Amino acid sequence: MPQSTSIPRASGADPTSPYVFDVREVGRRAGALRAYTRSAAAPDDLGIDLVRVPPGADLRLDLRLESVTEGVLVTGAVTAPVTGECGRCLDPVSDEVHVEVCELFAYPDSATDETSGEDEVYRIDGEYLDVEPVVRDAVVLGLPWTPLCRPDCGGLCPTCGQRVDELPAAHTHEVLDPRWAALAGFAATADETTEE
Repeated sequence: MPQSTSIPRASGADPTSPYVFDVREVGRRAGALRAYTRSAAAPDDLGIDLVRVPPGADLRLDLRLESVTEGVLVTGAVTAPVTGECGRCLDPVSDEVHVEVCELFAYPDSATDETSGEDEVYRIDGEYLDVEPVVRDAVVLGLPWTPLCRPDCGGLCPTCGQRVDELPAAHTHEVLDPRWAALAGFAATADETTEE
């Protein structure tokens, strides 16, 4: 009976994932490169407080893998749909984020691998590299901290909570200084006494 000829793979990288690339396709000769365009489902936790990439949404990966002396340099762009709420008026917001990525994945036993700490550089896992952590970092850092429904959104009135854009221009609220609130009661009783 013939023995299995399957190539053993490293434990961490799943070659069926759209985030995982086989570095054998690029080769180890410095300067060799290959371009990839892929669609990948967004992970569940790709976002911040007011804005996020919907879980399972299609991310577009336009990446170049280039063999360099110390490993494989991954460069390119990621495009993702985002949804959330306006940071001023809390209306729903939907947009698209486009971010650039540039990261080195070190070869095992390279000088970069030997001189870098475990969390200082990404590493090639056997014959594969997984760009999901790079994509995650780039997309989350590329999200707007305060998404807006439109650049000139007026937000909400801090007193009544209505949208400022829908209120008349002269909209105001009488604000009574709490230090004088007790005197306002005296004024009201003085007015009632005067009317009688």
